[in-house]
Amino acid sequence: MKPALPPQDIARQVQDARRGSQAAYAWLYRSFAPLVHAIHLGAVARARVDDLTQETFVLAFARLDQLREPERFGPWIAMIARRMRPAATVETVAIGDCADPPWGGVGPESMAQAGEALQAIRALPLAYRETLILRLVEGLSGAEIAALTGLTPQSVRVNLHRGMGRLREALGIAQRQEENNDGG
Repeated sequence: MKPALPPQDIARQVQDARRGSQAAYAWLYRSFAPLVHAIHLGAVARARVDDLTQETFVLAFARLDQLREPERFGPWIAMIARRMRPAATVETVAIGDCADPPWGGVGPESMAQAGEALQAIRALPLAYRETLILRLVEGLSGAEIAALTGLTPQSVRVNLHRGMGRLREALGIAQRQEENNDGG
């Protein structure tokens, strides 16, 4: 697990990027790409996610001088990413319809289950959708999610807990576990 990003480090990198530092741009991209990627993955076909992630950073870097609180780069770029596609529509392209397999080295059954889980996550409210994708797909800890999004660690814990409950319900996992326990 990576340590959470200190706000003063984020602010320093934003200031350096404003002065043209390519290393600062690269640091911001590496640090916040999982957040932007997760936002797009929660709403559009996987085939478009990488391009939208790049476009989000191009737009954000072009507008970097408009960011009033440099330490709040995460919430700011998240807002830009959310506005890059229609908020009311979540694309429902099946995982199998993508030209490239989303996860290498997995079998068809696992891909089908992953696709089902992603569709269920995409149907959840935005707060749950983004935190779950950051946790389950991007592999970030609660502290890392809080640092990237600007949410409090408590809010992240609540979103993850409630989101996982809704995801289990949507996938019928809680019901299957109860049936197994009753019939066991």
